[in-house]
Order: sequence, then C-alpha cells, then structure tokens
Amino acid sequence: MKINDRNLRTTSRLLLALPIAALAFSLAACGGPSRPSEADVAKGLTEFFESQGMGDQIDADASECLAEYLVDSDLSNETLTFLANGEDKQKDQADKDLTEKIISENVQECIAD
Repeated sequence: MKINDRNLRTTSRLLLALPIAALAFSLAACGGPSRPSEADVAKGLTEFFESQGMGDQIDADASECLAEYLVDSDLSNETLTFLANGEDKQKDQADKDLTEKIISENVQECIAD
C-alpha cells in the first residue's frame, strides 16, 4: 500500500476533528440543568409534603408560596431540580442550609395565605 499526500491530509483532518468535538461536548455539559419554574418546584413540594403525611398542613397553595421564595433565592439549579422532582436532596451543605432557612422563615406566612 502506498501512502500519498492525500491519505495523510484525510487522517490529519480526522485527528483535528476530535478535539473540536470534545470541546463542543464539554461546553454543552457546562451549561448544567436549567432553572426549574415555580410551578415545577411547587408541584414537587406538594408531592414531597404529601408523601411525608403533611399534605393537609402544607397544601398546594402553600407549596406555590414556598416555591416562589425558593426559585427567587440563590439556590442552585441542581437543588431546585431535586425539589421539583419531589426529592429532599440538595447539591451541597450550603444549599441544604439555605433551603431549610427559606422554608422555616416563610412557612407560617405561606400556610396563613
């Protein structure tokens, strides 16, 4: 088999395409999950509170109220996604502390509404 200049150019182009593809995939991954809406977070909170037997104390209206505070906060998109999925899970300890603070400071107001 004879290797000519044309074969080398094709191989070189393929090798150059690999880093470009890797860069595109890594940039796409950096975007992370988008911020869930208040409606999504409220739905997840309602599911969570009902699963914990607290649905009669913290109803859908109270969950909507709490969701406003949570989505407007500095919580990460990842933590809000967990909450929107009805999970009691946070990205890290800082998000856990902030979630607990927001709920404890606003739950009475949200229940009273």
